[in-house]
Amino acid sequence: MELTVAKKDLLKLVTRMQGVAERKSTMPVLSNVLLAVEGPNSLRLAATDLYLAIAGKVAAEVSKPGSVAVPAKDLLERVKMMPDGPIRIASEDNATTTLKATGSARRYTLRGMPGEDFPPLPVPAEGAPTLAIEVDVLRELIQKTYFSISGDETRAHLNSALFEWEGDVVRMVTTDGHRLSKMEVKVEGRQASATMLIPLKAILELRRLCDEIVPEQGKDARAQIQITQSGSSAFFQGGGSTFSVKLVDAQFPPYSQVIPQNSDKKVRVPRGQFADALRAVSIAASERTGGVKLGITGGVMRITSESPESGDGFDEIPVDYAGADITIGFNAKYFLDVLGSLQEDDVILGLSGELDPAVVRPASERNFLAVVMPMRI
Repeated sequence: MELTVAKKDLLKLVTRMQGVAERKSTMPVLSNVLLAVEGPNSLRLAATDLYLAIAGKVAAEVSKPGSVAVPAKDLLERVKMMPDGPIRIASEDNATTTLKATGSARRYTLRGMPGEDFPPLPVPAEGAPTLAIEVDVLRELIQKTYFSISGDETRAHLNSALFEWEGDVVRMVTTDGHRLSKMEVKVEGRQASATMLIPLKAILELRRLCDEIVPEQGKDARAQIQITQSGSSAFFQGGGSTFSVKLVDAQFPPYSQVIPQNSDKKVRVPRGQFADALRAVSIAASERTGGVKLGITGGVMRITSESPESGDGFDEIPVDYAGADITIGFNAKYFLDVLGSLQEDDVILGLSGELDPAVVRPASERNFLAVVMPMRI
């Protein structure tokens, strides 16, 4: 294989491969990136851990076709160190691969593997249903829900996000058993039906993919991602890349049963002040629980924490509330994650009793909510 490719194009694609290439696998080939010539003017890159896979193409001047798999981390580090401009890539029959900067003496040699040893990537079945969603819509769905996905990989049903498309409503729901986030968006003029459970690692990669895709300047149409569900996999195509994931085969909790239908105490809280006070008071909270108490009386919320090791913390902020006094304990981090995902000036806390979950909504919109379970303090 022999070709020339622009550093900036190659670097962007190799960087995208890093989150998928499996560094600790017992199969050495999975820590590699596949470089494969596709036609006289195209180089295809691919990476997989057998659950996630990503592939993309970059323009290249091809002198000799072929393919090779090289270590992802080593390739990224070396491409970064190349001067700007064209890079010549050449691989020998033994998969030894040379990277040479055009117009410079800088050169690297990598010990690769034959491209034929790289596992084939999944492809959707012909005729599988495809949905189109704006990148900024998918990004917002992820941004407002990903933080409440459980990090426990042994609990697959919680270590994933539920993605639903019902009629003209697209929804994402996540929960770790202590909190829940739900975001939904109406997509006018599009009707579809889809349900998929997407694992956390794939959600984080999708988030990076969305962040990288920027609509072309001057175009009226917003950038879109094509979503195809085929068998046990889902495929996301956009920004010149195709990202595939093996969906979680598990039952997501019945989330609608967790969301309180009526909270008799509604408290309007300034989001920025609330987050600032929570951060300050939680410094003095117990390291084990991270618990703080919210005491609401009239137009004041008092936030307190106490720790047998480090002492107490206290702050108060003005709120809009006229109901009966209430005191309730929560994990401060759960509230901070929600508040950090929002931009609105005010949020509405829906509260009932001291043992009932709190519902957090932006004051100005109704398409997002978070549920936070209380804790005894």
